Amino acid sequence: MANSIALITEYLAELDKVYKYESKTSVLDTPMAAIKQTDNAKTIKIAKMALQGLGDYDRSTGYVEGDATLTWEDHTFTQDRARKFNVDTLDNLETANVSFGMLAAEFIRNHTVAEFDAYRMASYSAVAGNSAEADMSTGADVLAAIDAASEALDDAEVPEDGRILFISNSCYKLLKNSPDVTRFIGQGNDKAFDRQFKVFDDMEVVKMPKSRFYTAITQHDGSTAGQEAGGYIKNVAGKDINFMIIHPSAVIQLVKHTVTKIISPEQNQIRDGWAYYFRAYHDAWAYENKVNGIYLHNKTT
Repeated sequence: MANSIALITEYLAELDKVYKYESKTSVLDTPMAAIKQTDNAKTIKIAKMALQGLGDYDRSTGYVEGDATLTWEDHTFTQDRARKFNVDTLDNLETANVSFGMLAAEFIRNHTVAEFDAYRMASYSAVAGNSAEADMSTGADVLAAIDAASEALDDAEVPEDGRILFISNSCYKLLKNSPDVTRFIGQGNDKAFDRQFKVFDDMEVVKMPKSRFYTAITQHDGSTAGQEAGGYIKNVAGKDINFMIIHPSAVIQLVKHTVTKIISPEQNQIRDGWAYYFRAYHDAWAYENKVNGIYLHNKTT
């Protein structure tokens, strides 16, 4: 039994590392201080502040009265996703405990985290305050589109500090190979062209895999005929995204409840093997009065 406990501890630690490393959208996670729990497990309350503008000062009566209204909007979670897997004890032993560890890690990396990212990007795409559409073939195209996006965000008075550029791998490649973008490192004669960049125009750069970067997705329930594989696919009306610029203050992104259970063969009352359970209760929204903090640029298809 002690060996089983040690293996469980080791598996959970490694799965946590996989999740944190592979998530592309975790940089947008909402601080819990902005969230208020409710008695209803399906909903949370999110703070929203409304203020009035300046009025004329009167030397006789003084200041014009203003209202500062703090309201709590109810948001209901729609994403309750889960899976269960089993690995026979002998299968695991014959691979020196590799089978179970590989199953769990691959599930988190290729399915759970990928779906989280895809769902969030699609959700933000649906409410983006500004958007554009074009098929781009050169770095100059990408650069011009990003400049236009930055201008739109500036005009909407979205804070420059903290913006995050989520960009497709194809657009990133065009940009890094563009002669219009100059990046050098080193000093004097030791200068060398740096083809990788993590910051562009003072924005953090996050490269997005194509399979997680659609304007709309369709999720499968895992049990209906034709949907047994679960997961998600690109929606028939969805389009590939070139890039998105998002200010974290514009979105609410929460994983309210997760369960990662590993049942050892000794505890498993149904089968002689390891059982892996995963459940995630999460969602992503945007503040109605801050959607201009989301800029979408997608392909025509």
